[in-house]
Amino acid sequence: MTNLDLYAKAEHLLGIEEATEALYDLYRSELDDYKIKTLLDVGCGRGGFMQRMMSDGVECKGIDLSSVMVDECRAKGLDAECIDIADESGKYDAVVAIFDVLNFLDQEELVKFLDGVAARLNDDGVFIADINTLYGFSDVAEGTMSSENEKEFLVVDAVFRDEKLYTQFTLFQKSENSIYTKHQDTIVQYFHKIRVFERLPSLKLVDKQTFSLYDTKDKTLLIFKKR
Repeated sequence: MTNLDLYAKAEHLLGIEEATEALYDLYRSELDDYKIKTLLDVGCGRGGFMQRMMSDGVECKGIDLSSVMVDECRAKGLDAECIDIADESGKYDAVVAIFDVLNFLDQEELVKFLDGVAARLNDDGVFIADINTLYGFSDVAEGTMSSENEKEFLVVDAVFRDEKLYTQFTLFQKSENSIYTKHQDTIVQYFHKIRVFERLPSLKLVDKQTFSLYDTKDKTLLIFKKR
């Protein structure tokens, strides 16, 4: 099981449903300002945002590096592939990367990713993404939490150092014979300064909004247009 698939297996125990819905509302509101007909959701998860936008008449495709997430999207009848942005070939009016997708990329990966996004946008296309602020990493995300149900037990331990958040997921899953199987891995997220996004050759940062998702000013919404 890859670390992204482990996250997918544990996501329902994290208690992030309300935050996810709030982000969906924010993105949907921002996209109302643009007359989009096609959308690519990068890091689409289980496809919740695509379903919202499809209800508005937008043609949607999702890509995710977790096969678990993609399989769940396909089970819902959604157009989804387990591929990287570099392997996507379509063109879209809008591309979104919701809930920390950019923070999972180091600086070198980030620049390549954003070039890939620009290549997938139509000439007047818009790209929207959110990132964690420094406060969001150091004061909100860092710490330990646990969650359980009748068949699973999850422990999450997050440490922020050297502008990186190291989050260890330990998931115990109960089998039919009442034996627990342990899955453990660490996911790394990277803090990115705004100036990184102001110097991109292929995308122009046209708006940024710092907002509160879990706590005071823990997230920043970034809106780009294709250069």
